[in-house]
Amino acid sequence: MAHYLLQVSYATNAVKAMVANPQNREDPARKVVESMGGKLHAFYFALGEFDVVMIAEFPDNVSAAAVSLATGATGALSRFETTALMTTADGMEAMRKAKAGAYSPPA
Repeated sequence: MAHYLLQVSYATNAVKAMVANPQNREDPARKVVESMGGKLHAFYFALGEFDVVMIAEFPDNVSAAAVSLATGATGALSRFETTALMTTADGMEAMRKAKAGAYSPPA
């Protein structure tokens, strides 16, 4: 299974609800990830551009996208970004493979 970085920002109404009623959001995140055949490895509230960052594993891109769509459809999020991650070995394989790539830049 491939690993993904999930970055989430909550909508204003969701932030209001969490302030009025503090709650664990890791459990619902784990549930939706697992419902798509994935595994949640890490969940962190964050400061800055995103409110939450997660590392999850999914069987494929479609399953990762489905989590974004399922959570986004609730209206609780203002932003959800998914980034596919590669291991060091995969990155090195890509570097080796790039040697054979033939690209002609604009002239």
